Amino acid sequence: MADGGFIKLPGGSVVVALSLPRPLGEGACGEAVRVRVLVHAANRARALTRLRNLGLRSVYLRGNIAPPTPDEVTAVLHHPDGLVWRAAPHDDTESWHPIRTLLRPPAQPAAPEPRAPEERRLPAFPAVPAPLVL
Repeated sequence: MADGGFIKLPGGSVVVALSLPRPLGEGACGEAVRVRVLVHAANRARALTRLRNLGLRSVYLRGNIAPPTPDEVTAVLHHPDGLVWRAAPHDDTESWHPIRTLLRPPAQPAAPEPRAPEERRLPAFPAVPAPLVL
């Protein structure tokens, strides 16, 4: 279960904070790395829906154990996407990152260089028999 909470802003919107396992990796020694995710939305349901639409399918908010701090609220309100994360929640020296950097797949090795144009050939397709006309 994710530790998290929410805070209702004077304008009626909410900021939801969740501590989730990092989706694409593990830390040193194989332990799961947790990240703190902040979402700004019109209500709690929409905030969780935004995360689920990004691929974090089993995200639930039960209770208000760890609501966002005032610094976290400021960070998410000043971000254009309204959706940020940080790997070390208690480390003030680490900056907040856009959510797309969390969900990005690991870097792929460089692709081999393409062959020269004269070496490229179209694939050979099997001959298609002519239709029978009766």
